[in-house]
Amino acid sequence: MNLAGGPEFWSQQRVLLTGHTGFKGAWASLWLERLGAEVHGLALAPDHVPDLYSRLAPFAGATSTIADVNDLAAVRAAVAAARPTLVLHMAAHPLVRRSYAEPLLTFATNITGTAHVLEALRDAPDLKAALIVTTDKVYRNDGDGRRFVESDRLGGHDPYSASKAGTELVAAAYADSFMTKAGVAVATARAGNVVGGGDWSADRLVPDVWRALHTGTPLELRYPLATRPWQHVLDCLSGYFAFLQALATAPDLPRALNFGPAAGDAPVTVAEVADIVAKALASTTGWRQAPGDHPREAPALALDADAAAQALGWRPLLPARKALTWSADWYRRFDAGEDARAITLAQLTAYEALK
Repeated sequence: MNLAGGPEFWSQQRVLLTGHTGFKGAWASLWLERLGAEVHGLALAPDHVPDLYSRLAPFAGATSTIADVNDLAAVRAAVAAARPTLVLHMAAHPLVRRSYAEPLLTFATNITGTAHVLEALRDAPDLKAALIVTTDKVYRNDGDGRRFVESDRLGGHDPYSASKAGTELVAAAYADSFMTKAGVAVATARAGNVVGGGDWSADRLVPDVWRALHTGTPLELRYPLATRPWQHVLDCLSGYFAFLQALATAPDLPRALNFGPAAGDAPVTVAEVADIVAKALASTTGWRQAPGDHPREAPALALDADAAAQALGWRPLLPARKALTWSADWYRRFDAGEDARAITLAQLTAYEALK
């Protein structure tokens, strides 16, 4: 298991978790509950049905504030009520294609919203560390498939990627100007394309395969040959938790770390992902090339996570293909009528047993 401190550390923490009602946020909420942390969530209400957070609730030792990070007064109130020792900021406007339709909201939420969170944290008396989650897409990508390292140039062709690169700058500016002087560690985490059971978000590949199965219509893929650093949600979260714990307890850590597949994990195309998940779900709907023109997306994206291994001792425990079969198994059991919380806890237990 990647979390060296385990419950001994987390049971002593009050964690402000933004974005707690989302897919990753729901998994994080349950895992932090399991670790004994006191969790205070801040997010918008789920925007789709079904949603994982509602399926996993209620959460022991947790509060939930439904508010927008674009509302500074609401963020200040949530921080004051939580008195956090640690912050994991995941609330975001998270989708590339949607960012083309809503660029101003994307920039406002991901840049100004993050500034609101950090501004409110300046008044948090017990705060030790804050981890700001960005994305693998913060790097200026020419599509050559090279594994990005943390020192590579930031940028973004689309509003989502550019806004997350801006998030990185905001986090660094607040660290340099205010937080480091106050003894608070601030860093960013750049993770791969996350998969896992219970994701019903729009415009995400694995949920789209599940929806195709239920509607009986072929899945349409915009860029079937594109490759991404596919990663199970538990590998991603274990990296976040390990980094946040280290920031709170150890000096001289990097200000940004990548979390992605192991170097030897062969790239998997979008089409291969669709085929793997469909086969595991016994779906015969198949996929086809989506017609028409589509917003620009990089043909290849890969992350180098060696720095996280060196700094934290972290490593991914589920190769991409196994991460996809774990995800499909979650949906298969849910479709068979099993309780979502029971399925998720079972996968958490299995993950914690991995070496």
